[in-house]
Amino acid sequence: MSLADLIGQEGHGVFRLPQYIKRIKDGGLNTNPEIKTVEERTAMALLDGDNGMGHLVMSQAAELAMEKAKTSGIAWVGARQSNHAGPASLYAMMPVEKDMIGIYVAVGSANHLPPWGGTEMLLSTNPIAVAIPARNNPPIVLDMATTVAAYGKVKTAAQRGEQMPEGWMIDRQGKPLTDPAKAADGFLLPIGGPKGYGLSLVFGILAGTLNGANFGKNVIDFNADSKSVTNTGHFVIALDINAFTDPEAFKSGVDQIWQEMKSSPTLPGITEIRVPGERLAAVRERNRLNGIPISASLRTSLSALAQQLCVESL
Repeated sequence: MSLADLIGQEGHGVFRLPQYIKRIKDGGLNTNPEIKTVEERTAMALLDGDNGMGHLVMSQAAELAMEKAKTSGIAWVGARQSNHAGPASLYAMMPVEKDMIGIYVAVGSANHLPPWGGTEMLLSTNPIAVAIPARNNPPIVLDMATTVAAYGKVKTAAQRGEQMPEGWMIDRQGKPLTDPAKAADGFLLPIGGPKGYGLSLVFGILAGTLNGANFGKNVIDFNADSKSVTNTGHFVIALDINAFTDPEAFKSGVDQIWQEMKSSPTLPGITEIRVPGERLAAVRERNRLNGIPISASLRTSLSALAQQLCVESL
């Protein structure tokens, strides 16, 4: 959670701590899980997370994927009986440290998206993250929901008393919804219209149905239900660059692509081309030097939580 905040993914950072604590207190999380490999072949594995914290399950999945990729060149590790695991980029970035490319996909922990043209919320944000190492530049990191905005951003906007931009959500009459306090009265919009719906559907099948995890109507809304087992599904892929080409040559090639993108002539009014992952690296360095900023409302929430748990507050 601290790392999520460090890289600017505050919707998945310590902001989530009260929610996780409530789930633990209500018996919805196993605090001493036995995470098992239930299926395994040379380049794949399937983990059962025993209803443990998703952060624990997916950290172990990423480690196993990297270990397997050393010999097989690529490895795909799926997980079931897991839980919300924070931002997708955390697990895609783990293989980068080993000169590997990381890919992570998850079934979102609550449905906020109907099939294209429908009104029943059967799909979630179902995010994907891809992390690619560079030599002299920060890694290229694509971390995106299949909806225009992740639901965590809606929740943080509500906590801060801010309005949402038009285009994040619509109400059940198809009109723009900008008040995050009324998010339950509408649903998120997919990226690219029906294309985003298609991505959410396919990612849900690969991360959920394939692993024996919940998807569609079976997804538990962990925002509203702190007691039921969510059986969240994810997968992580580690791709060893050395199996394809010299890692240093590849990373130099990524640096070249980075510079080509950055040096592209800009449209009127645009001052800079940004590369995916560039802001993440800048925020991480700024927060590393100056500390992680916390809003007044979040500090109040965490102070109340600390008092309840009889621990020292910030």
